[in-house]
Amino acid sequence: MLFPPMSSSVPVGLLIGWMLLLTVKHVIADFLLQNSWMAQGKDQKKGWALPLLVHCLIHLAVALLFILIVAPRFWFVAFIDFAIHITIDRAKGLCVSTFNVTMEHQWFWWLIGIDQALHHLTGFGLSIFMAAN
Repeated sequence: MLFPPMSSSVPVGLLIGWMLLLTVKHVIADFLLQNSWMAQGKDQKKGWALPLLVHCLIHLAVALLFILIVAPRFWFVAFIDFAIHITIDRAKGLCVSTFNVTMEHQWFWWLIGIDQALHHLTGFGLSIFMAAN
């Protein structure tokens, strides 16, 4: 066996539900509601702060809306998601702007993949927290 057996006190149904909700939130905020001004602006050497803030505030608003509908006691999780999201996106933006990474460069796609993986791991961690509580 590759992994040892693990017991869990996290209800699987709740975990899956929160994961689906936060994944839908991510798709809406990161792809449907993010325009090119945000996507390109947040990775610039100068003038990155406002596009990044607007983008992450959209994540906050969508997460807060969904969480308030489903389980209002977890309202603060939207703010944790915001703080983590802005940190991840700024780190990616620093890499893009510092090393002049463009879409034609292989690093661009690596950075996109790492960025998305970190966002989904964030959703997983927050889902574990909410499902367990």
